[in-house]
Amino acid sequence: MSDVLEFAGVTVVRGRKTLLDGVDWQVKEGERWVVLGPNGAGKTTLLQIAGARMHPTRGMAGILDETMGKVDVFELRPRIGLASAALANQIPEQEQVLNVVVTASYGVTGRWREQYDKMDERRAFRLLDAWGMSTFMNRTFATLSEGERKRVQIARALMSDPELLLLDEPGAGLDLAGREDLVERLSELAKDEDAPALVLVTHHLEEVPPGFTHALLLREGGVVAQGPIAEVLTEDNLSTAFDMPLSLKHDDGRYTAVAKRA
Repeated sequence: MSDVLEFAGVTVVRGRKTLLDGVDWQVKEGERWVVLGPNGAGKTTLLQIAGARMHPTRGMAGILDETMGKVDVFELRPRIGLASAALANQIPEQEQVLNVVVTASYGVTGRWREQYDKMDERRAFRLLDAWGMSTFMNRTFATLSEGERKRVQIARALMSDPELLLLDEPGAGLDLAGREDLVERLSELAKDEDAPALVLVTHHLEEVPPGFTHALLLREGGVVAQGPIAEVLTEDNLSTAFDMPLSLKHDDGRYTAVAKRA
């Protein structure tokens, strides 16, 4: 398997604050990674670099056999599917749902004068259908619930048939039913051999879908542990990452953690 991501000593400094500190990390084809850590751990910064949206201050960031700083990011980005709150905020609220997805072909977030053929629109419809959103294709983005918006964003991220799919806290803002529906759909995607390499960022252990293969734990910009998910998601590692003694349960592919009682 070839490397999809290869980070060596990746450091990001903004002002006097170090957001990432010497991160070494490799993601290979076919792997499904979850990145976990508390707020401020550096998860979103890591994903911004992986999505070719940010350059490291120091270190080497290899993405899809290209190196940040030595590649035109506007040629690299279409090979990467990204769903994040920042990207969602760029989508015009009155944009029709089908257009939200189909415009990913041009890497834009609002349909204007671009020309799309029927093949593009059919692919967008199939993706919406796969994520349970085809009946909403003529609705505007503003009228969707938070869970519906999340599913549309993931369909959009898959539109360009990416080699790498990055999901930044896709469960944020969802109620229990919405979260469980999303976890189930992401689990099915993870089990699809034709799906791209996946990286899912979250700070909720309950949002880790069954079928994910690897985990990366971050704390204060540094790596606590990384590797096969069963080896990384342990009570000791999670307690270190979240700076709290935790009791871990693993049942039927799902993880939960609560604070240990004194």
